[in-house]
Amino acid sequence: MKLLIVKKSNINGCVPISGAKNAALPLLAMTILAKNKVQISNMPNVADINTMLKLLKLLGSDFKFENNELEIDTSTINSTTATYDIVKTMRASILTLGPLLTRFKECKVSLPGGCAIGLRPVDLHLKALEKMGADIKIENGYIHAIAKNGLQGSEIIFDKITVTGTENIIMAAVLAKGETTILNAAKEPEIIQLCEILKNSGVKIEGIGTGTLKIQGQNELLEIQPFSVIPDRIEAGTYLCAGAIANSKLTISNIIPSHIENIINKLKEMNFSFEIEENQVTILPTDEIKPVNIVTSEHPGFPTDMQAQFMAVATQANGVSVIEERLFENRFMHVAELNRMGADIRINGKVATVYGKTKLIGADVMATDLRASSALVLAGIIAEGETKIHRVYHLFRGYENLVEKLKNIGVQVILENE
Repeated sequence: MKLLIVKKSNINGCVPISGAKNAALPLLAMTILAKNKVQISNMPNVADINTMLKLLKLLGSDFKFENNELEIDTSTINSTTATYDIVKTMRASILTLGPLLTRFKECKVSLPGGCAIGLRPVDLHLKALEKMGADIKIENGYIHAIAKNGLQGSEIIFDKITVTGTENIIMAAVLAKGETTILNAAKEPEIIQLCEILKNSGVKIEGIGTGTLKIQGQNELLEIQPFSVIPDRIEAGTYLCAGAIANSKLTISNIIPSHIENIINKLKEMNFSFEIEENQVTILPTDEIKPVNIVTSEHPGFPTDMQAQFMAVATQANGVSVIEERLFENRFMHVAELNRMGADIRINGKVATVYGKTKLIGADVMATDLRASSALVLAGIIAEGETKIHRVYHLFRGYENLVEKLKNIGVQVILENE
């Protein structure tokens, strides 16, 4: 599939933000720990979610999913092997490792694939599970984990902050014997929601939202109460960047403003102003877009998942912007494509320097990963002529109703077969 975008200098209206993919994926894995049917609302209908549901079904789960409402029953799971043909398409499948192992005392999960933005090794997950008493072998591309006597509560110190690693060990700790302490835990809103739902299900968790978590193991599967997935802060930030690059007034709704403070603050540095209400934010046009310096870091720092979108906006700033990517290698693949459209961006190691303001011209460009793809969409909104973005399946991994939402704010966009 390819996306055709025709220049649209002014956009306006309101974009309702969907549930957060990065919150929903660990929450789906968490349902492996439930003894009841779990009701989840605001579940985004995107490719990654459907992949995870497909994996859970192959393990033996049953579910109904319509109109962003999900009912899932994992009490019927009868397989503990997450096969390569599913896991290869999405790295988040590794999130089934912790809950499967702690519930069944043995599982096999394929080593993950599904992303081009760097190695992101799972060794931190495996080291932590070994500390909790698991015997782990890598066999034929699979992680084979056994904990015959169950996992044991332990002190886990992550050498570096890992979001999926933190999520995996939180879930593994739920049915482990005794108390597990996680030091240097990630603090993203998605992790906070995971912890809060577990706490509401009777799990004793201390330190939610801090770098030190203490989890008391339970003796039985959980009764998980109905819950709603938090709004997607990265989708919210992407549409704010659409308003910024077009220098137009645009509102996003169904959000938690505190979750996107770091994004709003950077746009304020670029001279944009905002109207902020309880669950919506409006970006207002500015007389001059100013350059910005960005260093990606773990939450509450600037999110790596917004780096590409800000780079697109920086092409329209009056002056030189500097963007340093500290979290992942290979995360500047959108630079060559933006330069094809007329941007002047130069890379030196982990630093990209954006020389603005440049006039962007529509071109044939290639999507390489989820967030890189969204940067090309943003560039296409203001590029002269027609922009054709190829391999847009990446976009549908994380942006629900993308074409419809863009059309509703005035972007001329067509989805076509290659």
